Amino acid sequence: MDEALQPSLGEVARAARERLGLTQAQVAQKVGLVPGVYGRIERGDMMPSVPSLRRISLVLGISSDALLDVNPSRVATTVDDASSEENLSPELKRIVHQLRTWSPKRLKVLGKVLKVLATEDED
Repeated sequence: MDEALQPSLGEVARAARERLGLTQAQVAQKVGLVPGVYGRIERGDMMPSVPSLRRISLVLGISSDALLDVNPSRVATTVDDASSEENLSPELKRIVHQLRTWSPKRLKVLGKVLKVLATEDED
């Protein structure tokens, strides 16, 4: 598991709870958790189950993507939008995997480089 995920999730949950002016006990009750368990989640000592994560995101009014520190530009919004990598060569799969970690700015620069390379092939 990503070592930074638990503390990050806890920090985001705490900030969202405080923004709403709720106590840990109030959120725990609404989520259906024991207050001590919810406190451990906020401190980054424990990872919630998927159903609990969903309830936490609903109670706090924050997306599970924000709690999990998922950048929406790096994932498909629906199953239908997800690209299939089944037919890609192993080398191309490695490149695609690497590109998913790049910032939009870096990808834009790469796009320009590829455009130049593509026009050189035509000459």
